[in-house]
Amino acid sequence: MSSEKYNLIGLMSGTSGDGLDIAFVNFENEHGWSFEIAQAQTRPFPSELGENLARAHSLSGLELSQLDVDFGKWMGTQVRDFCREFSLKPMAVASHGHTVFHQPGKGLSLQIGNGWALHQASGLQVINDFRMGDVQLGGQGAPLVPVGDKLLFPSVDFCLNLGGIANISMEYDGSRIAFDCCPFNLPLNAESKKLGKSYDDGGSIARSGEINLPLFEALNELPFYSKKSAKSLGREEMENDYFPLVERSHLSPADKLSTLVEHYAFQIASVIRTFSTKKSPLVLITGGGAFNTYFIERLDHYLERDWQLFDAPTQLIEFKEALIFAFLGVLRLRGEVNCLASVTGASRDSCGGTIYG
Repeated sequence: MSSEKYNLIGLMSGTSGDGLDIAFVNFENEHGWSFEIAQAQTRPFPSELGENLARAHSLSGLELSQLDVDFGKWMGTQVRDFCREFSLKPMAVASHGHTVFHQPGKGLSLQIGNGWALHQASGLQVINDFRMGDVQLGGQGAPLVPVGDKLLFPSVDFCLNLGGIANISMEYDGSRIAFDCCPFNLPLNAESKKLGKSYDDGGSIARSGEINLPLFEALNELPFYSKKSAKSLGREEMENDYFPLVERSHLSPADKLSTLVEHYAFQIASVIRTFSTKKSPLVLITGGGAFNTYFIERLDHYLERDWQLFDAPTQLIEFKEALIFAFLGVLRLRGEVNCLASVTGASRDSCGGTIYG
């Protein structure tokens, strides 16, 4: 495709499970890529759909197949209504889908949200299933966002996203690398819910708690942190390693939150210090965790106040992943690399995504 201007909708259903992020983005490629998020919304899941998505990994084959279609159709109707509300005519919709299984070691990564159902309900061309091509090339199929970090935020040294899982990307030794650093909102939100809150607003509960040294040290000794190659955290590791360890501590939710935040700050600062080639690196922080001011303070502590926080508008913080999935769709339409082997550990770079319509 010869056009250097594109407008696409990106859809992101994250591991936090709160709803569907929809972003309509204008892209232009002139001496490098630029973008503008023209409209963005989060559409909450209807309660039954949200519950089914949360337990999708335990459904029968037939139930999961039905959920795949139902979720695709629901996303399509949300896109259709979103486009009508703002009088938008996107070229295509790029959908991450909802991850049910992620076991790249077995050649498996499943994101549901049926492409044909989404296409029919929205009336638009759809691109989805961005991970499986890379997995079949021996890669982790994740993270996918770093190619967007590289091309859309070239001045930023570290792109840190704090969603259900914390992941980071950076240039190192002449190529882009990225990996999951540690969990983030998944365990935090689980503890907050025990106190009747869906999340710890600003980290205020964590701030009120006390750091438990045995739990802090046990978390830091989990096998995940000794892995050196391309690595990603799946639901399976969360359920087998992290959640049981936190539960066995028998601490109050506030003390668990405080210790988890300390653990995250320690691990993420360690990554930044290890890979930084600058005295005071520029860090872009996005995702829900970017609003956790207590975490930012603890990160600042471990970085010895020698770093710069990229001044990101709220819309970018909240919708960066939807933005980048729209961009992955652009690269797919152009037939250009949108999955980096330097990030995933695959045998080569690839152009992932299945097109419907």
